[in-house]
Amino acid sequence: MKKSNLALVLFIVLGLVTGLILTELLADVKGISFLTKSAQMTWHPKADFHVLKYDIDMTIRLNQLCIASMAAAFWIYRKV
Repeated sequence: MKKSNLALVLFIVLGLVTGLILTELLADVKGISFLTKSAQMTWHPKADFHVLKYDIDMTIRLNQLCIASMAAAFWIYRKV
């Protein structure tokens, strides 16, 4: 079976969503708070060219559960 890049991206996104859901479900558990603590990165590119104007606000929040679930998704993709 030939593996495609679209399938890899789909697996990684599903792993990320799974990690986010686990983070929300386990946020109140005090013993594993180090897994659910998020690091936030922001990026605000904007430009005005008189013909084209854009202003984008991007925020990425990652934690250890998200990274572990993306790694598990990649591992599953490699096994399939």
